[in-house]
Parts: sequence; C-alpha cells; structure tokens
Amino acid sequence: MAFNLKQKYGGKIAILVLLSLVAIVLYLAYNLPNRWQYALQHRALSLFAIMITGAAIALATMMFQTVVNNRILTPSILGLDSLYLLIQTIIIFLFGSTTLLSVNPIVLFLGSTALMVGFALSLYYFLFKKEQQNVFFLLLVGIIFGTFFQSLTTFMEVLIDPNEFQIVQDIGFASFNRININILWVAFAILLLTIIVSLRYWRYFDVLALGRDQAINLGVPYQKIIRHLLILVAILTSVSTALVGPLTFLGLLVMNITFEFMPTYKHKILVPVAMLIAMLTLIVGQVLVSQIFTFNTTLSIIINFVGGVYFIYLLLRSQKKWQS
Repeated sequence: MAFNLKQKYGGKIAILVLLSLVAIVLYLAYNLPNRWQYALQHRALSLFAIMITGAAIALATMMFQTVVNNRILTPSILGLDSLYLLIQTIIIFLFGSTTLLSVNPIVLFLGSTALMVGFALSLYYFLFKKEQQNVFFLLLVGIIFGTFFQSLTTFMEVLIDPNEFQIVQDIGFASFNRININILWVAFAILLLTIIVSLRYWRYFDVLALGRDQAINLGVPYQKIIRHLLILVAILTSVSTALVGPLTFLGLLVMNITFEFMPTYKHKILVPVAMLIAMLTLIVGQVLVSQIFTFNTTLSIIINFVGGVYFIYLLLRSQKKWQS
C-alpha cells in the first residue's frame, strides 16, 4: 500500500519540491544589490520566517478543517487574528507607539502568543465542559468574539493620534521584512515542539475527516482528541500571527490547492504537501512584492485578495451543487 502511494503521488511531490527549490533560489539570488552579503542575510532570515509561517498555517488549517469537516472554514474564524490586533492597539492606545517599539521583541512575541492561546484555552474550557457540546457552537462563539475584538480595535483607532493610527494600520498587515532573529528561533522551537506533539494524532485524521458520528462508531475518543487538536491549532495560529501578522486567507487558499493537486484522503501525504504549497505560495508572493511591486504593497494584501476571490468562487460553486 505504501509503495502504491509513493508510486501514485511521488511524481507530484517531486515536482512540488523542485518548484519550491527553484523559488527559494530565485528569492535568495535574484537581483542582488552591490552589498549582496547584507541583502542575502536579510533574505535568508525572511525565508526562514516564511517557512515557519507556512508550515504553522498549513498544519493548523489542516487540523482545523479535519475537526470541523469543512474545506471553507479556517482557524481565523476563532477570532485570534482580531485578538492580536486588539492587543497591539491597546498597547498603543494606553502607552503610545514608543512603548510598543521599545518593548523587548521576544517579550512582546511571547506575551501576545500567550494571551491568544490563553483566550483559546478559556474558550475551549467553558464550551467543552459538556461532553456532547457541538464544535460548531465553538465556531459561532469565535465569530462573535472576533467581531467584538474588531469593534474594540476600530473604536480605539478612531480616538488615537493620526500618527499612531498609521502604526496600528501597519501592524494589521503581515510583513516578512521586520523580523527579529531571536523571535525566529523562539517561533521555530514552538513550531517544532507542536509538530512533534501533533504526530501522535495524525493517525486519527483520516477517520476524523469522515465526520463525528463515523469517528465515534470507529472507536475514536472524539471529544478528547478534538480538544487537544484545537489547542494545537490555537498555538500554531498564535505563533504565525504574532511572528508576521495576520494572513487571513492563506489557509483557505493553500488547503483547496492541496486537495485539488493531491486528490487523496491520506493525511500523511496531505499535511506535508500543504506545508510545501504554503511555503511556495509565500515565497512566490514575497518575490512579487519585492521584485515586481517594489514594496509598494504588502504580501498580506496579495494573499487576501487572491484568497478572497477564491473564497467567493468556492461559495458560488457550492451554491450550484446545492441547487443541482
């Protein structure tokens, strides 16, 4: 069986790996300035951040969509992106942008991550105290909290100084150009530890994708695994958001490309492929931002535009299926 899988999908995986290597070389070496040593070091750090972010978002979205059994929903529906923006806005609103910029980056990163994970854990604890609680109730509460956080952020943005407002706006867009190397290693350590912990649950993914009732009938301890997977999703989403900022539609775009490119239910193949596609998407997007648009736009705008258009396409396609 393993040999058949390698034979069937090995070619596609090899093509994906080759494209990723080409994109990496292009990103690192294309159009280097005279001071190429500094530029190459900066690009290498940015590439490392891209790989961490891509892997975290791909794994988080794959686990989340497996839990909710839906290919349109992503972890951003839990409101963690909105909470991140709210945290940064509160700091600027109360203490000013100077305080935000002077805080130790590692402390700010760990603090933001801890608050987002703490919020998710509190949400899970209160909603999953009952054994038979429906996961879609969690999504509904997440949407409500996300809207509440956005409203608070907008309220404070209206009241702050216009110069401070511009800083808040910049924080709202993901960027791979202002990465601190110490934060990178902390994020990588958390990502690596989370991936290692998640490996024990990979064998359940194929069954969980069948739905709640089928998973329970096949002997899967559903509620326990769901709680653990959602905690891992919160950690991964918080790390990627605190590292570079919110990338709302990246998970949606990557997951649907993965399922179209690799039509299989075997998650041991889908998860690595999704990580590669996420990294490739971010690298190509960053090349466009730096070389084509010359930093006149941000990667998150490109990702969200393409992802938003694709999201509308998915909704229209689903509507046609329901009508037929």
